[in-house]
Order: sequence, then C-alpha cells, then structure tokens
Amino acid sequence: MANYTYLTQEGYDKIKSELEELKTNGRMEAARAIAEARAQGDLSENAEYDAAKDAQGLLEFKINELETILSNARVIDESQLDNSKVAILSNVTIKNLKTGKEMTYKLVSETEADAKLMKISITSPIGHGLLGKVVGEVAKITTPAGPMEFEVVEITIG
Repeated sequence: MANYTYLTQEGYDKIKSELEELKTNGRMEAARAIAEARAQGDLSENAEYDAAKDAQGLLEFKINELETILSNARVIDESQLDNSKVAILSNVTIKNLKTGKEMTYKLVSETEADAKLMKISITSPIGHGLLGKVVGEVAKITTPAGPMEFEVVEITIG
C-alpha cells in the first residue's frame, strides 16, 4: 500500500522544481567533477575520484527520494477543506495553558514542515495531537520537553 504525501500546490511545485534542478544541473556538475578527478590519473589511489563518485551516489539517492515523494503525492485543494476541526493544511491558533502564550501553526506534511515559517508536520507530537480537535477543545500532548496542554483557539484555512 502506498504511503501518500499530502502537499499544497506550492509544496508540490517546489519539490518538482528541486527535482528538475538536480536532474539537470546537479547531474552535469557531478559528471564534470568525476571527469576532472579521472583526468588526474590512477583511479585506484585517487581520493578526489572516490569523493566525486560518492557525491554522485548521494545525488542519485536524493533524486530517487524526490521522485518517490512526487509519485505518491496528493495535492490538496485548500478551498475544499473544512475548518470545523483541525486537519492537514489548517492554520491553528493554540494557547499554551501553562504559559498563556498563543501561537499559530499551519499543519503540513513532513516534506513541507518548516519551523521558521510556523509550518509543523502532522506527524510531529504537537501536529499529531492537534488533529481532529475543535475550537475550545484542549489537546494534551506529550512532547520531548514533557506533557503540555494546548487549547484550540481558532482554526482557519488558507
């Protein structure tokens, strides 16, 4: 059974662009590095050649990984989402009941998660703990820092 990756159109386009960059420029650069190292002579004792081949292997691994993500991707239309409960692509404002601090996160797939942009993965402890909650409900979440309680203040889409 396929393990789907749910993405926004923006996230899908970003991964597709990165994949094309790696397939074109990345592969050309790897081939150039291998050719330069090969030109230096004896391949059996050529550390630069070994390093270039290792880099090529990592590049191909990354390309394969991105192709797998795209082949299992499902692009979600945010206009079709329901904001009555927390789901993927929801913007959720939560209140830490211990500190009183409010934060707003967007719940996204692992591939789109970015803490700097306040995008958290639905598989993270907080993201997973918020799924399915409604406004006013308290989520009791076990985090690496210990148990925490968050009240869902607002749910929006977009």
